[in-house]
Amino acid sequence: MTSQSKQDETTVIAVVGDIHDQWEAADGIILQKLGIDLALFVGDYGNESVDVVKAIADLDIPKAAVFGNHDAWYTATAWGRQKCPYDRKKEDWVQEQIDLLGEAHVGYGKLDFPKLNLTVVGSRPFTWGGSSWKNEDFYQERFGVASFEESTARIIAAARSATYDTVIFLGHNGPSGLGDCPEDPCGKDWQPLGGDFGDPDLTEAIAQTRAAGKQIPLVTFGHMHHKLRHTQKYLRKPVHIARETVYLNAASVPRIVENGSDRQRNFSLVYLQSGIVSQVSLVWVDRDYQIASEQILYQQQSQLVQPA
Repeated sequence: MTSQSKQDETTVIAVVGDIHDQWEAADGIILQKLGIDLALFVGDYGNESVDVVKAIADLDIPKAAVFGNHDAWYTATAWGRQKCPYDRKKEDWVQEQIDLLGEAHVGYGKLDFPKLNLTVVGSRPFTWGGSSWKNEDFYQERFGVASFEESTARIIAAARSATYDTVIFLGHNGPSGLGDCPEDPCGKDWQPLGGDFGDPDLTEAIAQTRAAGKQIPLVTFGHMHHKLRHTQKYLRKPVHIARETVYLNAASVPRIVENGSDRQRNFSLVYLQSGIVSQVSLVWVDRDYQIASEQILYQQQSQLVQPA
């Protein structure tokens, strides 16, 4: 099969939003039954939840993953280290998680998918978000990175090593530049309200990768939950479109809910046609592995507005 014929096929990508310990055997079964071509995990598996990461690492499906701030909850900050439930001199749960995912972990790296004719590039792992450089010691010790500029360089280096011209960026937090209102994909929804809480290093890496001639149909992330902290009248905007790129916030939390006598779990489905995102949906799957509901968040040439 030629590269062009691969591009002409529809690729189905499942994006799994912030898990926060809500992962069960049924989730892996559903990913198989949905017939997806690729699964992307945006991090926050739990507070250094090694067992959840192991379950995801064991999935026999094409996948790529990054880590979120909760995945270094007891390690990255002085506050977290004070509450650490294990002996950090004897154990290192952060490194255990990284080792478990192996090549599937694309933070500051990339993974080529030859059958799909695309490359997934990971942004800064374990990000807390925002325009200030946080957790200096953690990033210096773990990754040898001391600033946004050095972080940008790491992401760009990964993108430049991509085998394919179609690049998907996968992060825990999204890039800056998607709006500064509380309901925007990376908007600050706690007091004082408002402000762009996106990652500037990811923004610059995307811009330079695009300038280098790569096609970027999708940038996907989580971290900033759809449910807003300051209001229940409406939800966060999950999709932003700019320069033929779909930016998807997949953090519909909690991702497993009890709905009457049923137990449902959500996945974001992205349909890629000829290297362009044609549709994005948020689906809820029931205990019988059937799609109980589907909300179309975006269709090519027509962005659907999420109801208030």
